[in-house]
Amino acid sequence: MQQQTQQRVLYTLLLLALIVAPFAGAYPVFVMKVLCFALFACAFNLLLGFTGLLSFGHAAFFGSAGYITGYAIRNLGFTPEIGILAGVIAGAVLGLVIGLLAIRRQGIYFAMITLALAQMLYFLCLQAPFTGGEDGLQGVPRGSLFGVLPLDSDLTLYYVVLAICALGFLLIMRIVHSPFGQVLKAIKENEPRAISLGYDVDRFKLLAFVLSATLAALAGSTKTVVLGFETLTDVHWTMSGMVILMTLVGGLGTMLGPVVGAVVIIVLENKLGDIGNWLATVTGVPWFQTLGESVTIVIGAIFIICVLAFRRGLVGELVARSRFFRTISQPS
Repeated sequence: MQQQTQQRVLYTLLLLALIVAPFAGAYPVFVMKVLCFALFACAFNLLLGFTGLLSFGHAAFFGSAGYITGYAIRNLGFTPEIGILAGVIAGAVLGLVIGLLAIRRQGIYFAMITLALAQMLYFLCLQAPFTGGEDGLQGVPRGSLFGVLPLDSDLTLYYVVLAICALGFLLIMRIVHSPFGQVLKAIKENEPRAISLGYDVDRFKLLAFVLSATLAALAGSTKTVVLGFETLTDVHWTMSGMVILMTLVGGLGTMLGPVVGAVVIIVLENKLGDIGNWLATVTGVPWFQTLGESVTIVIGAIFIICVLAFRRGLVGELVARSRFFRTISQPS
């Protein structure tokens, strides 16, 4: 009971902080982008952190859902919720197809199959006329939610996105803490023993893959509505690498680790120049002003530091070293 209370208090405080963030000087569009990537990282963590399946092709679900949503809203005149639903369904179907092909292999072979299939989708998006090719899908209108609530206001859209991401996070929590989630953990820890206990391991892994793909698609669809465009970057293999990096930096197999990792990576990508200017002003060292031109180097250095000094990720180390965090991170 105490453990459940601590979990609820922590998540309630985080939710309250996000609710008041726009009124505390946070830029709503930037926070919405962070929320979408946090959901994407949590979806990937469900597959790798709790099932033990490393996918190098998760950008396929994230980006393809964004394209479907953007096309449905801009070209077909769908409302945002229908466009997002179309993207999520497309991501789920794609996840089922790729999962059926990849789930028969293990380890590096599984990862390579997901990468190969995702790259096939990337070249399809590059050539398909409705995606806009290298120019991407531009000018996606936000429209009105259910035809009633206009989403032109950043503040209105912010709370819609917050609700979507919060529900996605709660769904992942429910999956992880359910009997199904315990079977996934058993498969990750000792797959032969799970098989000996009579579990259809391939069926469980396929379902976990589809659930992860569906939630990644939800994140991609929502991001398209927020930013109003979709580009090839979201279906490229580098996006798959980015979500892996977010998960590892934050903490693999923890609930809040991917969220923290997403915040760190997205903030560095978008605000490193401002951080460098501030450091240059404070320290008087002009070199810091060049940090904005070296984003990939800084992110790579952070990843190396995490691998060497924080093997469990930022949240993983807190969980290991702090009794409080260890308590709230345990399944209810």
